[in-house]
Amino acid sequence: MFEGLEQLPQDPILQLMQMYRDDSRPGKVDLGIGVYKDDAGNTPIMASVHEAERRLLEGETTKSYVGPAGSAGFNEAMARLILGDNNSLIRDGRTSVIQTPGGCGALRMAAEFFHLCQPDTTVWVSTPTWANHMPLLGGAGLNIREYAYLDRETLTVDFPAMLESLESARAGDVVLLHGCCHNPSGADLTADQWQAVTQLIQRKGLLPFVDMAYQGLGEGLDPDAAGLRYLASQVPEMVVAASCSKNFGLYRERTGALMLISETRAINTAATSQLLSVVRSHYSMPPAHGAAIVETILDDDALRAGWQHELGSMCERILGLRHAFADALAPAGDFGFIARQRGMFSFLGITPDQVRQLREEHGIYMLESSRVNVAGLNAQVLPGVAQAINSVL
Repeated sequence: MFEGLEQLPQDPILQLMQMYRDDSRPGKVDLGIGVYKDDAGNTPIMASVHEAERRLLEGETTKSYVGPAGSAGFNEAMARLILGDNNSLIRDGRTSVIQTPGGCGALRMAAEFFHLCQPDTTVWVSTPTWANHMPLLGGAGLNIREYAYLDRETLTVDFPAMLESLESARAGDVVLLHGCCHNPSGADLTADQWQAVTQLIQRKGLLPFVDMAYQGLGEGLDPDAAGLRYLASQVPEMVVAASCSKNFGLYRERTGALMLISETRAINTAATSQLLSVVRSHYSMPPAHGAAIVETILDDDALRAGWQHELGSMCERILGLRHAFADALAPAGDFGFIARQRGMFSFLGITPDQVRQLREEHGIYMLESSRVNVAGLNAQVLPGVAQAINSVL
């Protein structure tokens, strides 16, 4: 069965990880891998997570299954985190949330659910978008189309081009939007642009699908969700995929959530039953540990306050690095867009040859597209990185 298979090329991000590990130079810098790092260059376990795990280890009495939907407490807490406390959609029973194996699991289960609802569903994704969106959605048999998003010259949102692209979408098509901290560009929609996109979605009868992978790492938990919440308040149906990898630091615990918003409580009940049948036929039950950590934190006032303080410090650090990085690159040109963008990622707008030069001559690792993880910088390495970039430019 296997003898005719050909070896596939390695994923570019995983290949970059291996090249970085194999580099013996002491001053090497990793700006490629998309994980948060602190000032020491580590990806730490949050103190609130440590405390939640301690309580779980002391109090846990079983390792039995949690069921296809996962923990009800986690799901309820995630609904409030995404939509805000006392949201009428939650009160009216128009929402449901299921626990998933990471944000990837949420995206793929949404894709399988769309295929169940309408096998020839078309999903529109931004150009560019997170690289794994394509295999996760296309692998479920969905049709993928792209809408214009980033102006490659200014590295800002080309909003007129975005609206023009989406005019080609047909009623029933799905539009994938980044809730905040657009990956890979860092260029987010403004409040006015969220309103304009909402009007287009309403007018054309499209289904909004929001990927919320970085809530709290842009400008804060509530500001980062403002566009999503406005959209949810205006449309009859909506789907949200959420990840706890970044804002709780639970990368390897694979903790995520998938939310359905329906026009009525009855429709939501029926839709959720169909979604759970999709889950049952794929992975059956989600892993429990990461979700139990999140639930413990969000349901305890002191733990939640501590987590929000830690998350706020991470957000402030990224914003500070953005401004410092833009200032340090000023000798080579106008990089002010880095300071205006949000989240962990930005494009530098340099060529693949310059990216290779930075890697080979200076030990600075980033994707060939020039996407950098701003959170991979710190006060010690930033001056040297900026000097190297200025030199190749």
